[in-house]
Amino acid sequence: MLRAAIEGRARILRETRRYFDDLGFVETDTPCRITAPAPEPHIDCPPVATGGWLRASPELQMKMLLASGLERIYQIGPCFRDGERGSRHNTEFTMLEWYRLGASSGDIEKDATGLVQTLAGLFGREEAFSPVRRISVREAYRRFAAWDPWTDWDGDRFDLDMALKIEPAISGMGGMVFLHGYPPAAASLAKIDGDTADRWELYACGMELANCFGELCDTGEQTKRFEEAKETRKTLGEADYPLDGDFLRAVGTIPSAAGVALGVDRLVMALLCLDAISAARYV
Repeated sequence: MLRAAIEGRARILRETRRYFDDLGFVETDTPCRITAPAPEPHIDCPPVATGGWLRASPELQMKMLLASGLERIYQIGPCFRDGERGSRHNTEFTMLEWYRLGASSGDIEKDATGLVQTLAGLFGREEAFSPVRRISVREAYRRFAAWDPWTDWDGDRFDLDMALKIEPAISGMGGMVFLHGYPPAAASLAKIDGDTADRWELYACGMELANCFGELCDTGEQTKRFEEAKETRKTLGEADYPLDGDFLRAVGTIPSAAGVALGVDRLVMALLCLDAISAARYV
């Protein structure tokens, strides 16, 4: 069983690189130790004794590469989050992220669909990832939670209902489900189109696999969101992270972009029919 998991994971990583290389992406390798994590509430980076933190994501560093002129980039590497443990969580995990300059979240959705279905075909798992469905966040909350986050925003209720009502309902649909269009208050690093954040999440095999943003490329707005997030982290008693000035200056020079983070270990679980992230990471 261990050998099959190791060999299957190796094949998935090899074919993933082939998929992106064939699309003209450049593989990147940014630092794991960083000096300024994105100040997102509920995501805590392990501190490093000699200074800085282990990254929860290479997102900020990869966006700075976009600002330098690279157009299509991807990265597969370790990420870290304190306090995460369970059958689908681990304090160390592998993330696949890719970004496209001048692209939309719809372009990234096509990339993700192609990647997952290509990998599923290698393991005879096509039926588990078909059909491909799309449902808006607003429709999902109206149908499965009986309220509208746009007209009556409540962040705690939104998060609780996402975990207890929305995710189980859309996971029960089968296939691949793209949950798209978030309330502005749940935009994170996504741009806002009208009254909706340009963001989607991908679910398959009962798990969230990926989180995509039509990227916010505005220094002033991103600084404002980071400062608000820092205040929220302070209220929650979480560690305070310094603002990344280099990132904030660089992001405003990007004309437009879209990108996504996909959990490799969860994808391995889904493709190899494993029941825990530990089996997908040999931990």
